[in-house]
Amino acid sequence: MFKVTFRAESGEDVAVFAAFGESLLDAARKANIAIDAPCSGNGSCGKCRVKVVSGQVKSEKSIHISDDEYSRGIRLACCTYADGDIVVEIPGTAGSYQSGMRVADLNSPGGRAVFEAAIDEIRKASIPIENGFRIIDAEMDPPTVDNPMPDNERLARCIRSLTGTERVVIPLPVMQMLPDIMREENFKLKCAVEINGDSTYVYNAAAMSQTLRAIGVAIDIGTTSVSAIAADMSSGMILENASAGNAQIRYGADVINRIVESTRPGGLKRLQDAIIHETVNPLIEKMCRDAGIHPWEICRLSIAANTTMNHLFTGINPDHLRKEPYVPAFYELADIRARDIGVDINPGAPVIFAPNVGSYVGGDITSGVFASMMWNRDEFTLFIDLGTNGEIVLGSRDFLMGCACSAGPAFEGGEISCGMRATDGAIEAVTIDPETMDPEYRTIGDTAPVGICGSGIIDLVGELFACGIIDARGRFVREGRRIFRDEYGVARYVIAFAGESGRTGELSIDEADIESFIRAKAAIYSAIMTMLDSLSMDFGMIGRVLVAGGIGSGINIRNAIRIGMFPNLPEDRFSYIGNASLTGAYAMLMSDKAAELIKNIGRSMTYLELSVYPSYMDEFVAACFLPHTNSSLFE
Repeated sequence: MFKVTFRAESGEDVAVFAAFGESLLDAARKANIAIDAPCSGNGSCGKCRVKVVSGQVKSEKSIHISDDEYSRGIRLACCTYADGDIVVEIPGTAGSYQSGMRVADLNSPGGRAVFEAAIDEIRKASIPIENGFRIIDAEMDPPTVDNPMPDNERLARCIRSLTGTERVVIPLPVMQMLPDIMREENFKLKCAVEINGDSTYVYNAAAMSQTLRAIGVAIDIGTTSVSAIAADMSSGMILENASAGNAQIRYGADVINRIVESTRPGGLKRLQDAIIHETVNPLIEKMCRDAGIHPWEICRLSIAANTTMNHLFTGINPDHLRKEPYVPAFYELADIRARDIGVDINPGAPVIFAPNVGSYVGGDITSGVFASMMWNRDEFTLFIDLGTNGEIVLGSRDFLMGCACSAGPAFEGGEISCGMRATDGAIEAVTIDPETMDPEYRTIGDTAPVGICGSGIIDLVGELFACGIIDARGRFVREGRRIFRDEYGVARYVIAFAGESGRTGELSIDEADIESFIRAKAAIYSAIMTMLDSLSMDFGMIGRVLVAGGIGSGINIRNAIRIGMFPNLPEDRFSYIGNASLTGAYAMLMSDKAAELIKNIGRSMTYLELSVYPSYMDEFVAACFLPHTNSSLFE
């Protein structure tokens, strides 16, 4: 084994021992050092760049590293192996890819207003935001020689008289506190309970003088980010909210790379630990600390997540999701308690999941579709979730059809050489002067640009096309001071020169990047076309287009239509509905009726598997142009 010392730009050192065959990326993961690797270490993305400062390494030459960079010790961490004790420097851009990550939550611009408007729509549909959780005062007579009833039966009898239920469940963790607290308080207690039909479940007990609440937590688990809400189960009041990057991200940017990682020795456990112990539990701990909540007060947890995340969260093998016939281990899960999976809340708290529909349409979509209320409307609605994965649902109160398209990585910065997630330093909006071809841009955090995120890429390609700088194939057809060609004739457009960017060297996008992006936007458009074709419908029949997800918040609709990603419909038909998945998770948490309706949505939605649909590839190829091979669709 060799000692690998990782050195951040700040000068802080972290050392770890690397076994034979472990790459520098493996060693960094073992040391919990964040290095961006969207491809999960297969060498294809070129993002895990590090600098070998001293010591000997064995490395594979990569097309992502120039000869000059290679001579200066720049390597891809996934393709480099220690051949002795070494010191490795991590550039700021390699380890800061989650710094200031923009997440679609209640704190994002307009996030709370969109959320509250959605909840109002749910209430208007006569869906009560209510549940069976209660705080009850249990006053009992102390035991005597003539009345030696045991503590649990004494409490159960009192609760039966208060709730009218026959069955009372007092779990072991509550039983363990009862003997002392009952006697200390002269058999007068507060209890947090859930009444469900003819049963009452006791979650917690406290002295009459203490504050006792029944709190619920709703979580949207995305492939890239995780958002959470803590709310009072009695009033529905939001007490706190928080968000963070999904710690699984160091194992790959997309679900396929996560699934591949899960098949490696110990991989499934690593991924489950990353989402529960490194992401969800710290988020809950933060909300508890900020809002003065005791973890034991949290009596219910609702989860809205894609199918892969649901499998990884519960420690269930997801490998069969990527293999024909693409069948998940489950659509619905029941009878899971927090103690079963290690979530740090009340151990008896039920964990409820929005149901999956198929291998790549999961609970985040059933939850989001519920929040959109499209299932309760007569007009045809197109629901587009532009997260790390691209999911689309078409329907009305009469039917729902959903599908998933492989578009996400490009919108999250994957497959684009200068691409990055929506974090500090990412270009999020671009305009280009048609005469000078000079860009104006806005970055997240108002810092010097270090890359470009999904909304920025849509703007950039749209502007390059509108200004006649690239043609329908994404090839550069104009010359200027910002356009350069390499020795193979591949052209690139410089967004920011070396002195203007916040990274070493220029910030540019080349024809290969644009080609990758065109494939991503084509996946979205062709999926919509295929779905319409399968239903013998056309675009004119769509009354509303609802855009959800983190990427959707910053999209310029005009540019998205211009490049052929969205259908050519009047812009006033498009609406951004925020993190609909989180909204649905909150509704499922607070309302037993909403939870039932979300299950019904999952059961009734038809899943369209694009990979086996006959005309999909033809539609996809036709959409791999700007805006489309059939230009009449965008006239």
